[in-house]
Amino acid sequence: MDRSKYSEKWQTRFAFFDQHGSPKTPEHKAAIKAEKPMRRILFSMNIIAFFFGFIYFFVLGLWKKNLVLFGIAIGIGIIIVVIETITGTYLPKGANTGINVACAMMWSMTANYAYYLKEVKGSDSWNPFEGIF
Repeated sequence: MDRSKYSEKWQTRFAFFDQHGSPKTPEHKAAIKAEKPMRRILFSMNIIAFFFGFIYFFVLGLWKKNLVLFGIAIGIGIIIVVIETITGTYLPKGANTGINVACAMMWSMTANYAYYLKEVKGSDSWNPFEGIF
């Protein structure tokens, strides 16, 4: 596979995943702990996916995983609305913000390995958490 078409950042991520395996393996976890804090973020999170996850996954060609993550976010929203309607109370702004951040983190923490699986391993599954949990 010709990796020269990818940015240096993606090449670094791909090499890390090649060397240490999926995020759920003990080797990967040990390697992440050994890295400096900024490099941990490089391998564990994707900042663009945090802020623009829904759009970014389509740009990367991860539309199947994107639809599943979007369905999870919509499902969480529906559950919250049902609970609020039944109880007649509303979540505080802080709790609502926390839930939104958690949903953004779903995209952020799955983007790097999902893109690696698609581009390097050829996996095009619907499971956005493949190899992560």
